[in-house]
Amino acid sequence: MNKSYVLQDFSEKEADIVYRLKTKDRNVIFYVLLELQSTVDYLIPFRLLLYMVEIWREIYNNTPQHERESKHFRLPPIIPAVLYNGAGSWTAALSFKEMLDGYQDFSGHFLDYRYLLFDVNRYNEEELIRVANLIAGIFLLDQRMHPEDLVGRLQKLSGILRRLTPDEFRHFTTWLKNVVKPRIPGDFSAKIDGILDASNPWEVERMIYNLEITLEEMQQQALLKGLKEGEQKGKLEGKLEGKLEGKLEGKREVARNLLLLNVDIETIVKATGLTPDEIAVLKKQLEQ
Repeated sequence: MNKSYVLQDFSEKEADIVYRLKTKDRNVIFYVLLELQSTVDYLIPFRLLLYMVEIWREIYNNTPQHERESKHFRLPPIIPAVLYNGAGSWTAALSFKEMLDGYQDFSGHFLDYRYLLFDVNRYNEEELIRVANLIAGIFLLDQRMHPEDLVGRLQKLSGILRRLTPDEFRHFTTWLKNVVKPRIPGDFSAKIDGILDASNPWEVERMIYNLEITLEEMQQQALLKGLKEGEQKGKLEGKLEGKLEGKLEGKREVARNLLLLNVDIETIVKATGLTPDEIAVLKKQLEQ
């Protein structure tokens, strides 16, 4: 659902994703409230309760008065869930009653609920790929991993990503920027943003290729920066620069082929990552 439930008392936080669905056998609407967490939040049972009340309040206010005052009026059930990707164990209370002082003494006389906890680091890669849906893909990418593992996992998810709608794909790339990108060291944020912003579900392979090139450049730059002196640096620079030049030549070859097919320069920029000026030079060379 295209809705954020920002609470006055938690202005820096919001309910990340709210889904609405109907069951196959009856006309019941379920709201699945999914809260994404990278650290343990001990207030989460209270926060989730406030989110649920906000959803119910909005439904109540948007229901005609004669309907909501009817004895048949029912609020939809909400299933709160927490997606946790932290390194340590989740130690917050799993039910709301555990936040109430002395709840053991008043059994059955207070509000309570229990949320679902998904600890993404407990799932193995094969299980998530077999599920083959967007949330499983997010689980897979949200697990602890080295930056160089990102491309390999995206390649395994390419089939899932191709089947997403444009809106779902945009949600995915937004999540990828906000969650995965901060783990990547170096000054490559703007370049990664550009690649993701220009991507779409029917050209997933191109997105993955451009991310791969960017990550390789990032890793190579980090290696060169770490080796400032000595013969070892000189040898490594030659090897890495040669590899970069080979990758760059590959992108130039793709651009030449697209120019021969009369593809516009803007599309070639998105497909190769080359600048308009670089493509203009290649076009001029082909015309000679």
